[in-house]
Amino acid sequence: MFITDLSCISPQQTYDDTFLSGEIKTYLGNRYVATEPPYGSLIPAGLLRRMGKAVRMGVGAGLPLIHKNPKLDGIILGTANGGLEDCLKFLNQIVDYKEGTLTPTNFVQSTPNAVAGNLALMSKNTGYNTTHVHKGLAFECALLDAMLWLDEGNANSFLLGSVEEISEYHYNIDYLSGYFKKEDSTSATLLQSGTAGTVCGEGATMFVVESELSERALAEIVDVEQISYALEDELTEKLNYLLKRNQVDPEQIDALVLGYSGDSRNDDLYDNLHQRMFSHSSVYSYKNLTGDYPTSSAFATWLGVQILSGRHIPDQAMQLRKSEITPKYVLIYNHYQGVQHGLILLKAV
Repeated sequence: MFITDLSCISPQQTYDDTFLSGEIKTYLGNRYVATEPPYGSLIPAGLLRRMGKAVRMGVGAGLPLIHKNPKLDGIILGTANGGLEDCLKFLNQIVDYKEGTLTPTNFVQSTPNAVAGNLALMSKNTGYNTTHVHKGLAFECALLDAMLWLDEGNANSFLLGSVEEISEYHYNIDYLSGYFKKEDSTSATLLQSGTAGTVCGEGATMFVVESELSERALAEIVDVEQISYALEDELTEKLNYLLKRNQVDPEQIDALVLGYSGDSRNDDLYDNLHQRMFSHSSVYSYKNLTGDYPTSSAFATWLGVQILSGRHIPDQAMQLRKSEITPKYVLIYNHYQGVQHGLILLKAV
């Protein structure tokens, strides 16, 4: 499966070349809010006013790609909390108005598939349309879905991506459960904090994927694997299976994109994997730039494509440089709360 186009809205200014030119936003606290582009020329003002944040970001990242690639066979997205903020607003209205007359906007946008639905309606795309809601593996499941469709020959191209918003409800629950840092921290020192907890992020990342290699291809998504509640030996076994299945030796992995989050309780999983199997590889991080959220591996994939394309990667994302040569293979490893583990293998074209 080949990536031919991509778009990203994140806490950094990634919707244009500002981020890759080295202009990095530094955040204080434990919420990294998305830096959104101007939507005026893309979304009509009347429609934009009624959009929740998840829908707004998803449409803002996905619709330009659909306009440039109008013959897509469908839309496949992954999300964990997309639409949840509108869902809670609607439920609160039921209580506030005593089940009386309610505004339909929050109800319409209260489900996770509202983003994919709005993209289809605005672009008149009548193809396969689905949203995977599998928490920390939602994007990996969307990837697998697209790969199965393309491998079976039932489609030629898809809009594939993820969207996530900071929901007050989930933020408060995760904060009270100790998942986010309680002390003051900055994005510049997040990975060196040495304390429990991480920071909350959000964003929307979209790709156009095609079944056949063409001159438009930016990178190849070779394969994807996932595992939950895994011990380190089981994770290593799963990774070896992924590499062996694709006839790739560990020595061929030139770069790792790892989900370091600054959480002292489980960042050692990344250290151990690197030291045990890929000590020769360069290492990149990204959650110190975007925060942590369930589908952050989509941003990691966006970053991996930039690495394989030979683009300049800001120093804040580089943790260990082993070579100046543009990598041929990039392996992405991310876990969500130490429970759900995703592996994505990318290759240069």
